[in-house]
Amino acid sequence: MSEPLTGDRAGGRINVRLHELCHARTGDKGNRLNVSLIPYAPECFEAVREQVTEARVLELFSHRGATAVRRYELPNLPAFNFVIDDVLQGGVNGSLNLDGHGKSLSFVALSILVKVPQSVLDSARHARKGDNR
Repeated sequence: MSEPLTGDRAGGRINVRLHELCHARTGDKGNRLNVSLIPYAPECFEAVREQVTEARVLELFSHRGATAVRRYELPNLPAFNFVIDDVLQGGVNGSLNLDGHGKSLSFVALSILVKVPQSVLDSARHARKGDNR
């Protein structure tokens, strides 16, 4: 397990990669990618809502030609679904990429840096381990 980046502790928050708080699932249709981010613990939901915006995701995937991002919040799960347009470089049948499917792109999304209180990170880690404190 990777340790969080702790260079910025302003306001009692620490920098962590999103993969410390969430797991992801993907799907693709043509040149459109769906990335679902599912927090490990409900306590992580608000941090993701505040910091993982449509604009940040669009910027993250701009090098692949993404033109638009829509975020759908699913608070009862809790989870998020991001629909990213024009990111698969033509799609499965139209691209020469080895992985035109976009499954590997969930790892790009999980690399986003967010700031959270240590307690939120602890909740995520306990939930991943199945610890029901």
